[in-house]
Amino acid sequence: MGMPFISAPGYAESPAMVSDFSDLRWYALYTSAHHEKRVASQLQARGVDHFLPLCSSTRRWKDRRVSLELPLFPGYVFVRCDLRDRWHVLQAPGVVHLVGFGGKPCSLPDSEIVALQKGILSGLNVEPHANLSVGTRVRVLRGPLEGVKGILVRKKKVCRVVLSLDLIGRSASVEVDAADIEKTL
Repeated sequence: MGMPFISAPGYAESPAMVSDFSDLRWYALYTSAHHEKRVASQLQARGVDHFLPLCSSTRRWKDRRVSLELPLFPGYVFVRCDLRDRWHVLQAPGVVHLVGFGGKPCSLPDSEIVALQKGILSGLNVEPHANLSVGTRVRVLRGPLEGVKGILVRKKKVCRVVLSLDLIGRSASVEVDAADIEKTL
């Protein structure tokens, strides 16, 4: 299970961010191909609160097997900032743009990022999953994901809850015990 690359809150480098926490929102940054870790490192150095969810992937080559920590959502890093400070974020090498519509960045609901962080930090097996818009909506009743809502799916006879980030059309599934979930409306 991969641990996410999460910065410690580093608001001190940006006075505008320190003075007005009410305008801090989560945004998805689209990055150059294979530059997610570099962008996260640049954001860390700039004191920008960010989240790069990683997952473990085993690759088999002719002579060996290697375990790699890869981005859960290739091409994306999540950043928590005030839009007034977006240029500080957009100037980081490897950043292409903030995800949005009509040229205007759109924020992600805090609940989606919190659910994803809970899933990653839970120590449970997290892996990429096709984004689903239909299916049984469930809420986790117990365990490290308590209160998280998602879509129930099965993979190899194991129950998994799909956590979706609708803005970027990406999802991840987290293994759960069937006894620990309930159907929601």
